[in-house]
Amino acid sequence: MAGSSTVHEDDSLLSRLDQGLVRLERFLALVSGLAVFSLMVLAVVSVSGRNFLGKPLPGYVDWIEQVLPLIAFMGIAYVQRDGGHIRMDIVVGALKGRVLWLVEFITTLAILILILLLIWGSWSHFGRSFDFAAPLWSRDSSIDIGIPIWPAKLLVPVAFSVLSLRLVLQTWGYAHAFVTGAEQPAAVPLVVDAATQAALEAEHVSGHDK
Repeated sequence: MAGSSTVHEDDSLLSRLDQGLVRLERFLALVSGLAVFSLMVLAVVSVSGRNFLGKPLPGYVDWIEQVLPLIAFMGIAYVQRDGGHIRMDIVVGALKGRVLWLVEFITTLAILILILLLIWGSWSHFGRSFDFAAPLWSRDSSIDIGIPIWPAKLLVPVAFSVLSLRLVLQTWGYAHAFVTGAEQPAAVPLVVDAATQAALEAEHVSGHDK
């Protein structure tokens, strides 16, 4: 699915919370995109230094390791909002009404539980790296030029925390839809057919989406 057109918006509290959270998600997705651009710049600097100065960028691999969590995790909540992660759309698309909302509720709740466990584990992993009493507040660092690793480790629980907020809203939305039998609940990605999806993607890439 592409863009926010598959997410119904209204004046409900759930929809207002959704619209507030998506601003944060878009910012994090922008940061992720800038991280991709920064890797391109690092590659150009490193290759240019090797070819023209005989010396590549010091700690090139270390810097890549620091940037990769930004690319891998910062945009996951934004993609989850629009249902853009890999999922069984062929199966889900065959379901209708309360059965669909029940299945979506169960699967989203299972993902939420998993993410909460990952937050706990990744925060513990960060805690083993961070130390106020250590130089640069770090108990460990990169191999080449000694960059503290804890900022990269902190990004994981932060990104997963934002994703957990998104999953809470979606779980709420699916539960409300199941109880009320709503056809277009707010704050959840709505299943669209192939023709509609293609039209939304074309609108999204052309820059005319809202």
